[in-house]
Amino acid sequence: MEKTRYSDAELEEFKAIILEKLAKAQKEYDELRSVVSNADGNDVNDTSPTFKTLEEGALTLAKEAHGQLAQRQMKFIQHLQAALIRIENKTYGICRETGKLIPKERLRAVPHATLSIEAKNNKK
Repeated sequence: MEKTRYSDAELEEFKAIILEKLAKAQKEYDELRSVVSNADGNDVNDTSPTFKTLEEGALTLAKEAHGQLAQRQMKFIQHLQAALIRIENKTYGICRETGKLIPKERLRAVPHATLSIEAKNNKK
């Protein structure tokens, strides 16, 4: 008989992986947020006006790039949090398209996956 869900022990293993990734992701998010909010610390008041304008432009671009990275990181954090909820509901690791178990190897690589490779490839 084919397994329809992961055992509690297996879910605990995935939970540990997710919590570790979540802590790392949160730390990276906080670092990105502080870069975005403290980017003005590199004062250019004592340099030539032309250079100052160039530097401010580069600073704005860097801020935007860090802001986008921070948004992507927040999305990743939300996906990981949703995966934790699926663990609590014991629906973690079940493909939302096929209803079959997503292989452990895939879940270890992408712990927030909700589709098997088969289902993901069919979506293309």
